[in-house]
Parts: sequence; C-alpha cells; structure tokens
Amino acid sequence: MSVWVWIGVALLSGIAALARFLVVALVSARAAGAFPLGTFVVNITGALLLGLVTGLAVEGDALVLLGAATLGSYTTFSTWMLETQRLTEDGELPVAAFNILLSLFVGVGAIALGRAIGMHI
Repeated sequence: MSVWVWIGVALLSGIAALARFLVVALVSARAAGAFPLGTFVVNITGALLLGLVTGLAVEGDALVLLGAATLGSYTTFSTWMLETQRLTEDGELPVAAFNILLSLFVGVGAIALGRAIGMHI
C-alpha cells in the first residue's frame, strides 16, 4: 500500500469513529430504557453499508479505505459486547439476550439488503 492509502486509512478511521460517537450520542439522547439503541443503530447501518460495498464488488485500496478503515472504525463489536455484559450484570438478562439476537438477525438482514442493492446498482 502506498503512503497515501495509509494516510487515507488514518483520516477515514478517525472521521468514522467520530461519526459513530455522534450517532450513538444522538440516538441515545432520544432513547429511553435499558436497550443500547445507539450502538444498535450504528452497527446495523454499518452492516448495511458493508453489504453495499460487497455488492458493488469494491476491491483493492478502495476496499481497504471503505471496508476496513471507514466501516471498521464506524461499527463496534466491543461496545456491543460491553453493553450486553453490563445489561447482564445489572440483572437485565432478557434485554441482554434481546440485544444479541436482534443485532445478529437484523445485522445479517442489513448485510443481505445492502449487498442486493449494491449488485443492482
């Protein structure tokens, strides 16, 4: 990879991480209850976009920049699992289980939808 791709990775990763922070903050400020809706929205929109990138058959440096740098920094597996762990510790086991199941099923659906859209563009 060229130095320009590395610079792009650094810039896009930082921008995407800030976008994640803003989306989580905006959604969470409007959501009531124990369910971590902000992280859910981020991960589902990221899954949809990753499916789109896949459907468009993006390759090479563009895939590194869009898939790994941008969407890899935007989405967050670690926060999803941390929030699920905290729900469990707080005695919110049904909400924790719902978080896992809903995220998995809707996430796979979002990937499939994004891929289908990308393949038809």
